Amino acid sequence: MNRLAGVTSPYLLQHADNPVDWWPWGSEAFEEAKRRDAPVLLSVGYSACHWCHVMAHESFEDPEVAAYLNEHFVSVKVDREERPDVDSVYMDAVQAATGQGGWPMTVFMTADGEPFYFGTYFPPEPRQGLPSFRQVLEGVSTAWTERRDEVGRVAAEITGRLHGRAVDYDAPHPPGEALLSVALLGLTREFDERNGGFGAAPKFPPPMVLEFLLRHHARTGSAGALEMVARTCEAMARGGIHDQLAGGFARYAVDRAWVVPHFEKMLYDNALLCRVYTRWWKASGSPLARRVALSTAEFMVRELRTEEGGFASALDADSATGPEPDAPHREGAYYAWTPGQLVEALGPEDAAVAAERFRVTEDGTFEHGASVLQLLGEDVPDTIRVRMLDARAARPRPGRDDKVIAAWNGLAIAALAETGACLERPDLVEAAAAAADLLVSRHLDDTGRLARTSRAGVVGPGAGVLEDYADLAEGLHALYAVTGESAWLEIAGTLLESVLTRFRDDNGALYDTADDAEQLIRRPQDPTDGATPSGWTAAAGALLTHAAYTGSDRHRAAAERALGIVAALGEKAPRFVGWGLAVAEAALDGPREIAVVGPPDDPRTVALLTTALRATAPGAVVAHGTGAAAEPAAGDGPDAGGVPLLNGRTTTDGAPTAYVCRHFVCGLPVTEPEALAAQLSGEGDADRDGEAGGA
Repeated sequence: MNRLAGVTSPYLLQHADNPVDWWPWGSEAFEEAKRRDAPVLLSVGYSACHWCHVMAHESFEDPEVAAYLNEHFVSVKVDREERPDVDSVYMDAVQAATGQGGWPMTVFMTADGEPFYFGTYFPPEPRQGLPSFRQVLEGVSTAWTERRDEVGRVAAEITGRLHGRAVDYDAPHPPGEALLSVALLGLTREFDERNGGFGAAPKFPPPMVLEFLLRHHARTGSAGALEMVARTCEAMARGGIHDQLAGGFARYAVDRAWVVPHFEKMLYDNALLCRVYTRWWKASGSPLARRVALSTAEFMVRELRTEEGGFASALDADSATGPEPDAPHREGAYYAWTPGQLVEALGPEDAAVAAERFRVTEDGTFEHGASVLQLLGEDVPDTIRVRMLDARAARPRPGRDDKVIAAWNGLAIAALAETGACLERPDLVEAAAAAADLLVSRHLDDTGRLARTSRAGVVGPGAGVLEDYADLAEGLHALYAVTGESAWLEIAGTLLESVLTRFRDDNGALYDTADDAEQLIRRPQDPTDGATPSGWTAAAGALLTHAAYTGSDRHRAAAERALGIVAALGEKAPRFVGWGLAVAEAALDGPREIAVVGPPDDPRTVALLTTALRATAPGAVVAHGTGAAAEPAAGDGPDAGGVPLLNGRTTTDGAPTAYVCRHFVCGLPVTEPEALAAQLSGEGDADRDGEAGGA
């Protein structure tokens, strides 16, 4: 075994038996490169990456390739999910040099970490215009030994350009209504009218854009915004990207119509989509939205939950094609079906029904005559679904990356808490709370510093990055809204204090790493939303929510300053700042602050709280307490913990009562769910007929 034995990353452990003498990222590897006067090969990937597995099998498991690497290079392996800072910095270099990026990422650099040659996947033989990996290695080695001055000059130029890519930030004001309308128009132009979603193939789920559209509809009543959500969500739910048997979504579809997915299942996709489908249900009452929200939540709990209570990162796209130890692995082998497999599992009569409903054909919609299940019309009977699940369970399962990532678990906590509360599934709320317990007890230390990953309860080596702090705070806010346990709100405040003091500069710009994090060739800083909300926009949202709960001007000002980047990007690239646009909608709407007071076991309190949690108002925050004459100060009781939003809120003649405020103005207290729903939907808005007063 090489130096990867004993690490916490499942991706790195997959390479521990390679003949390549891999090093994990760290100063020791670069010191070795200096000692040997050798270039560094940086290989970055992740465990669910199909082409990472392909390149590993073709090249890194080849003894001759490994021998050449070991003689001429110091080889460093990085899990991009464990070290997103390293991945971000060098992916910038790859994209700047080649115009594209992806994984596996292959970078050659000096012992000072300065890159000079890049690529992604390299085949074992020349193919489709790509040189073979061995040719690349030989070319780089020759350049290193014979043209060192040229290599040094290129490395210095590239590093200089990377330093110049820092965000030039001088936009203190969040976007207003006009810009959000322009962003909506831009999304309308890119909307796929026939298939839903945005852009061409490959087609990625756009949960953050959908969140913006839902909030824009809630604030403005825009029918077009809600229509784009409905058509996209229904198309995804009925397409092959959605697991029609067991729930959950694959990473993306290779086609425009959502038919054939790239089969890896990521925690972050499913957490974000679970919340979107719940909120689509809140906006529309769609039975499909409810079913998909619940099945996605159930998938996360059933398939991704770890023994410690957290949520694993991903399921692989590939799995074995048979039970034999040497059976080949194939992408989608676990999920796709042939007509013959249906007959074997169901018998001829039910197989015919399943084939027709799930679009399983003799020609197939995927590879090797197999079809990916779609559900474009009537559903199959439950008995057929159960028997198909039983038959599928007998197949070799895809591998699971069981490391727990703080940011992605924060997204899952938020989704499960909200879905469980809105759809009356307390077991989902309990799962969210268990994950939060794990993150707080294992990842968060006594100084408020957050570790990014853990596996089997053992904390990984990577420090938390901005998205970890922000997304976990978002999840804890959602958990507080549902449970009323003030400890979650207090811990969210601790996380956001780190954001304000360690990730922010004097202008209000945010960085992905803390000010005392490991120094790379550039401090990473990316405000655009990718597969998940950027740390920048996630922090803006969490700061805004915390300000609504606490009345903190400091948090509100920091959120608004951070949202200035949305004003700079929203008009030009709305698809890539969807979460930022969603947060801007919340800022424009208030967000609304809802306090519900009354005995927690009183059905009238429950009815008011349910109405509040099911509100569609953008970014609305919910707090609930007993309605005592004055809520206790922090530490004086378990009920409110001194939450400012509850201060002074009392019941009305003994009846549970709800209060709604926004923009420093409060509406009249109400005791009936219908009256609360009217205030939250904009009928009789507080700023029109309420009474002035602080929140």
